[in-house]
Amino acid sequence: MNIKFLSIVSIFILISSCKKTEENNPVNTVENTSQELSKNEISELDYLDFVLDEKTEQAIENWEEYYQIQDAITNVKEGDLVFFNEKETIKTLLTDLRKNIPESVNTPATLARIQVLETKIYKLESLSNLSTTSKETLKSSIKEFLVSFSNLNFQMNKKLEKDSNNIQKPQ
Repeated sequence: MNIKFLSIVSIFILISSCKKTEENNPVNTVENTSQELSKNEISELDYLDFVLDEKTEQAIENWEEYYQIQDAITNVKEGDLVFFNEKETIKTLLTDLRKNIPESVNTPATLARIQVLETKIYKLESLSNLSTTSKETLKSSIKEFLVSFSNLNFQMNKKLEKDSNNIQKPQ
């Protein structure tokens, strides 16, 4: 009987020590990587950054919502993603961006670029607020956001460039 009792106690101790080892070394560990990106990491992103022509700047000089997004772009390029913490502010800004678009650049092509920009803003907003987002995923989303803004600038430049060309049709 003593041997059975000792065997049972030994098995119990062995099982409990295995459980403690498993608790100390979990199998599924989540790596806690920093999501913060530096200015240098963002400046290394490879994309064409179109800026506004002088004519385009004059045409949209009163479009406040565009310049608010431009300020957010400047902050993102510095590694500051605070803009994406306020979901309601973003929603209001994007609604007003569409509503207050200047007539000189209000075309279906420009509206399409704004729609893409809106999508990329919402994507970056959701990824920047998730603790499980990897640094590479965040960098990729930032690049998509920057490219979409650059494409909006390019489209508005091209619209005004086309409007300024006086092409005479043959009679």
